[in-house]
Amino acid sequence: MPAVLSEIVTHKLAEVERAKARIPFRELEAQVAAAEPPRNFFAALTRTDRRSAIIAEIKRASPSAGLIRPEYEGDGFDPSAIARAYTDQGASAISCLTDEKYFSGHLTYLETVKAASPLPVLRKDFIVDPWQLWESRAAGADAVLLIAECLTESRLVDLLILSQQLQMTALIEVHSMDNLLRVRPHIGFPHPAYSLLGINNRDLHTMKVDLNNTLRLVDLVDDPGVLVSESGIRTPDDLARLREAGVKIALVGEHLMRQPDPGQALGQLLA
Repeated sequence: MPAVLSEIVTHKLAEVERAKARIPFRELEAQVAAAEPPRNFFAALTRTDRRSAIIAEIKRASPSAGLIRPEYEGDGFDPSAIARAYTDQGASAISCLTDEKYFSGHLTYLETVKAASPLPVLRKDFIVDPWQLWESRAAGADAVLLIAECLTESRLVDLLILSQQLQMTALIEVHSMDNLLRVRPHIGFPHPAYSLLGINNRDLHTMKVDLNNTLRLVDLVDDPGVLVSESGIRTPDDLARLREAGVKIALVGEHLMRQPDPGQALGQLLA
């Protein structure tokens, strides 16, 4: 595991233990039972009537770049306004960063975004414990990100089973060929309509982004129809290159969030 990811995972494990001590599991179960049913994240992205389906991301900061725009400081960051703009400009789903320490996100953003948009919402965080899946569903998440580099194979399988039981889609993310080969047998487990595969184009050792990472690995994917290309998508030509390789779903975050109007940037990307 790269050093930066190891640091984040160590912090996240401690964060989860503090959450467990603060909120009794019975209370979390009750919140999940009272929550509205999840929106179908998988179906929203695998529809065949769109040339490209975009998961538009709400992201305030990153470990490498810090605050993405100066106006995102304090009350200048408005997830609900960004969610409405993404919805108006043709997003198929929304990804919302909830990690506080490294991405300046917050779990409450999920509720804010869902109140502002009818689209299904992915909780993007570092999921390392089943507790976080219950926490995600209680907070309104329709889908969760599972990063292969953060998880043993047995833990990944356990999380996939629980995600499906909670009726959330799992987006299984890999960065390398080794991890793609490791998780490939589990794509579609335990139910094919609850599982997507993401190939992240960021090298976790150098932090460089290369869209060709998806194009190199796509032939190793059994069903490109459930494949999501993540990071490095900036232009309509990038989406066209992905479509030519059979990839019709993309997650776009930092590129949109760097623009003065993220919604308008999404509209230009899809034009």
